[in-house]
Amino acid sequence: MKAPPDCRNMTELRAEIDALDARIVMMLKQRASYIDRAAELKPAEGLPARIDTRVEEVVARVRHRAEAEGLDPDLVEGLWRQMIEWSITREERVLGR
Repeated sequence: MKAPPDCRNMTELRAEIDALDARIVMMLKQRASYIDRAAELKPAEGLPARIDTRVEEVVARVRHRAEAEGLDPDLVEGLWRQMIEWSITREERVLGR
């Protein structure tokens, strides 16, 4: 990957963004596979799909990471909360509410 300052024109810049988007999609797919595994493991441990303390732990962690990286923590929190809700809904299809 080229660093943004190394992109000489919009074609190169867009190609880098497209490549990064493809990597993000693959990472989301990988994250979803972990969510599916969680739905398999949680019943044996008596855990529900939604664990509010865990949700807040994850959100706090990504907010802190965003701040450390100079990224808007409110943006990151919003994205993660949406992803977490999607993940919980995915687990609830297996576990029930």
